[in-house]
Amino acid sequence: MAMTDPIADYLARLRNAAGAKHKYVDIPASRVKAQMSKILLDAGYLNGVKYIEDDRQGKLRLYPKYNRENASVINGTRRISKASRRVYSPRTSLPRVLGGYGIAIISTSQGILTDIECRKRGIGGEVLCEIW
Repeated sequence: MAMTDPIADYLARLRNAAGAKHKYVDIPASRVKAQMSKILLDAGYLNGVKYIEDDRQGKLRLYPKYNRENASVINGTRRISKASRRVYSPRTSLPRVLGGYGIAIISTSQGILTDIECRKRGIGGEVLCEIW
């Protein structure tokens, strides 16, 4: 069965695994999900990312990060641009998630970047999601 919104599925699986305090979660792999995982790893929301080869498209194994009280570092996620409604943001009005506490992941002509990196480079793009 085909998924209509793989990025929303990615965010839901990650949020559910972190809320249930799982050590890892397996997600069907794609280039966009791999780039988003690298961004989350660099931002400190994940402990690790591993690609697992299988007979189909492969899997990404994500290791959510927890703090000292064993609470998830990921407090929330929100899918912004959907298949039914695309949301684009010019460089002058990029979203700031919770006053800079979280990150927005943006698809640009230079690849998938965070809102912070987009401000540095002076580019806008499609706002995929917000994570805090």
